[in-house]
Amino acid sequence: MPRNSFSTFFLMIAVALADASAGSRGQANPATKEEEPLRVAIAGLAHGHAFGFFDQFQKRADLQVVGIAEADGQLVAQFEKRYGLAPSLFYSGLEEMLKKTKPQAVLAYTNTYDHRRVVEICARYGVSVMMEKPLAVSTEDAWAIERAAREGKIQVLVNYETTWYRSNQAAYDLVHENALGGIRKIVVHMGHSGPKEIGVGPEFLAWLTDPKLNGGGALFDFGCYGADLATWLMEGRRPDSVTAVTQQIKPDVYPRVDDEATIILRYPRAQVIVQASWNWPFSRKDMEVYGQKGYAITVGRDQVRVRLSEKEEKVIEAKPLAASNGDSVSYLRAVFLGGTKPEGLSSLETNVIVTEILDAARQSAATRKTIFLGGAR
Repeated sequence: MPRNSFSTFFLMIAVALADASAGSRGQANPATKEEEPLRVAIAGLAHGHAFGFFDQFQKRADLQVVGIAEADGQLVAQFEKRYGLAPSLFYSGLEEMLKKTKPQAVLAYTNTYDHRRVVEICARYGVSVMMEKPLAVSTEDAWAIERAAREGKIQVLVNYETTWYRSNQAAYDLVHENALGGIRKIVVHMGHSGPKEIGVGPEFLAWLTDPKLNGGGALFDFGCYGADLATWLMEGRRPDSVTAVTQQIKPDVYPRVDDEATIILRYPRAQVIVQASWNWPFSRKDMEVYGQKGYAITVGRDQVRVRLSEKEEKVIEAKPLAASNGDSVSYLRAVFLGGTKPEGLSSLETNVIVTEILDAARQSAATRKTIFLGGAR
């Protein structure tokens, strides 16, 4: 046997013996990066979805909350009591928390106006951010967030409930398989009876109804969903123009912001109508997509009504999403531990366009004029 072959042979034996020895001592292989819990910190608790996060994800073994930055003592006490959180988890300032806890990602549950500040601070420490929708209250802030993310080399993601709907993915697949033909019209319905009417917490209601902290009322709160879905379905293209009408149907309840909004987006060969409301008798989040050859209408999270050509309409069960797209935490792990490139509904690129649309819609409603964006950026 040649000398190199002898060397390889004995190396193989040595490796095998070492593995057997480790097994006999009961030593487990160390966890891979993808198996480790994602270390996250929380920036703010004023957003009502913070409760949803702790309700849904607090017990998950693939996630570890290492710190919470919140200056409001009453909110801190409320979360400590409700979820049995240790006082040592809480910090009064974001920078102090970042320095001491060194998280892999930050989840922002602040008002929308503070998203820019959170991202700019996190970017200085090289920590990526996922915030609740929408990205920002203005185009200026969206561009500042984009700049900070680029300079800090961090990821910025935006979490929408509808991103994790199987029905929306099914409609998207039908469009991009060309089953419906070219898109001609999209109609998105997003809303409920109003934040006060559904009983959101006082800290959440206070900023939702503040035009500075929320950017508007129903226009920003629910219009962002439609703008996000439209931008995704239109393959990241900005609309040529934006026209919007807003109303205060309940000025006694919401004296400072709109509670009803309709946005029309014009593309070269399609229109999108986004209906955002705090006046509906019940909550709804659904979408109609009309193409040259058929339509797809989402029904809740999991079903789609589909009609193609002259065939009968069918209600189909949408196929399950990939495990990495099943919920916001799974997606976070896929991006920060698995190397998945952010794209589509949650991506910064998409959500800068969403903010441009919302800002233009606000201008249109105020001036009663169509605002022209010019398509591709």
